[in-house]
Amino acid sequence: MADVTISVIKGSVGGLVGTSRVHPELLEKASRMLKNAEGDLLIDSFVAHAGDELELIMTHRNGIEDPEIHGLAWSVFLECTEIAQNLRLFGAGHDIVSGAFDDTAKDTVPGCAEMEFEERESEPVLIFMADKIRPGAWNYYLYRMFADPFNTPGLVLDPALAGGFSFEVHDSADGRAITLATPSESYALLAYIGAPSRYVVRRVRRREGGEEIAAVTSDQRPDSTGGRRFGKDDPVMIVRAQNGFPATGELLEPFASPAIVAGWMRNSHHGPLIPIALYDANCTRFDGPPRVACLGFQVANGRLVGPVDMFDDPGFDRARARCHEIADILRVQGPFEPHRLPLADLDFAALAHIEEEFGDRWRPLLR
Repeated sequence: MADVTISVIKGSVGGLVGTSRVHPELLEKASRMLKNAEGDLLIDSFVAHAGDELELIMTHRNGIEDPEIHGLAWSVFLECTEIAQNLRLFGAGHDIVSGAFDDTAKDTVPGCAEMEFEERESEPVLIFMADKIRPGAWNYYLYRMFADPFNTPGLVLDPALAGGFSFEVHDSADGRAITLATPSESYALLAYIGAPSRYVVRRVRRREGGEEIAAVTSDQRPDSTGGRRFGKDDPVMIVRAQNGFPATGELLEPFASPAIVAGWMRNSHHGPLIPIALYDANCTRFDGPPRVACLGFQVANGRLVGPVDMFDDPGFDRARARCHEIADILRVQGPFEPHRLPLADLDFAALAHIEEEFGDRWRPLLR
């Protein structure tokens, strides 16, 4: 059977009432454009949203980083941006760089996660989509899924998982990558990925059986003209389940316990990542709190059978309630760290204008 590629490409092209959600007209336009490409460029497609992020889920046989696939996504974002501008939506075209499409796909689209594989007898795939989080937020969850036997008993009980997994980690500060193996190099892995503001897990692979791809997260793209990074927030993630990989329930289990991530208001605050059903994928309170939705598909001959809304389950109600309690505690701290990010990590709320106005009033300390 020919390999199939899943491409999840996301972008913020305009928010309905601030950054709370995507306008239905954008979802309809994106869905029509992808459906028109099925049978030719695409095998199948599905369009969703997480907060104000437009999520394009596509299957095809062109492999990763294909210019035609990414050119299609780029066209979708451009046409949706035009609609967003006509509707006066907030931040219309926020993630779309002015100029022509670049054939180097990963250097053009705002954010993308892709994996290519040969379909198994049964191929369950989970698509995680988030809003109001920064890159690196998946680090904790990927470690729990693929390296923590307290979360994933299959690492102990299933011979197919006993060989462990390898983690490809990217250093966003120095532009380098390293691959670390679990369980033998778990401590070194944790030393790096425990600093998600700098080190980001990009891919996870099985260590046995040909280094099969298990999970991939969306990349970041620097803007070479202005130093700004587009598509840097709200990453997506694709994870394969069952038959040589953790069970579906093992992959979802980390989200049953609250974890605090960077992002939230103005991409400058810490908050709990709330697992939510797709119908709750709208960010309102303090432009959040950070939230994650998960769609499950069975991939059959490249077609997307589903989706199943994986967090539409009362089993996650307690996690959601605890996340809201954590959000209350953090919000009381207002502009103080650790609710607000450290100065070095601040984005939109950088304090350069304060230093410009008051910098000359500082005086040396007398020793």
